[in-house]
Amino acid sequence: MSKHDWNAEQLRDQTGRVAIVTGSNSGIGFETARVLAEKGANVVMACRNLEKANPKADEIRSAHPNASVEVMELDLSDLDSVQRFADAFRAKHSRLDLLINNAGIMVPPYGKTAQGFETQFGVNHLGHFALTGSLIDLLVETPGSRIVNVSSIAHYMGAIRFSDLQWENGYKAQPAYGQSKLANLLFTYELQRRLTAAGKDTVAVAAHPGWTATNLQENAASIKFMNRFLAQEPSMGALPTLYAAAAPAVNGAEYFGPGGFLQLNGPPKKVRSNKRSHDPHTAERLWNVSEDLTGVHFSL
Repeated sequence: MSKHDWNAEQLRDQTGRVAIVTGSNSGIGFETARVLAEKGANVVMACRNLEKANPKADEIRSAHPNASVEVMELDLSDLDSVQRFADAFRAKHSRLDLLINNAGIMVPPYGKTAQGFETQFGVNHLGHFALTGSLIDLLVETPGSRIVNVSSIAHYMGAIRFSDLQWENGYKAQPAYGQSKLANLLFTYELQRRLTAAGKDTVAVAAHPGWTATNLQENAASIKFMNRFLAQEPSMGALPTLYAAAAPAVNGAEYFGPGGFLQLNGPPKKVRSNKRSHDPHTAERLWNVSEDLTGVHFSL
């Protein structure tokens, strides 16, 4: 990185702001939570596995004794857990400045969530859709709030299979992952359209980490092998998310990723997602289906 490239040191002071980071006990989620806490934010680490999350929160506190970090249980594969989390968060907090929908799973064997959704679509998209909808009123009541959805280069291999969203006929792990990451972008852009139409100043943006070595890849042996040649560290992979979350002059429906070759690595910059992700008809249809599947309706 050159001295002109954006890095975490340039992040503005976050004192007084409340941030939720899902899946923040490892990888880019942990790095995102760590940096925001270092900069003064009250960070809620929303994680499924508390036995893993609590030591990581302690790690942040040990390095920064003044950091405000709390761990709350959130299992995105269970919509009942999503609602419990939202209720518990409301009981503690009256504002929400940053909702960073970071958690995700990648190319697991076929499985279903508690409500019967294909696991990747259920966790990566529907869980975060429901979480955002359950907290949208707090977000729009908080001046300058942002929603950051973490997508992936893999959205290029995705298509929304409305005829079989849950992959019950011939599951293929990588295309299913691509579908979930494309859904993240369609959701972001449709959410911004609706925020704008409602006259709200909350912005919805997206980011992707490029090729970053994380435990997300535990089910993908070939990707793990290539990590040694192509991958960047999670601290670098988190920069597009942090930029989207807190850099000045970020506008709704923008997308940020690494600025290097093929967006695989490097400092963050504004990038463009594929044409399919910008189709408003697909986005609206996915929104309506997502409301029907989750039972969550946005109060905008």
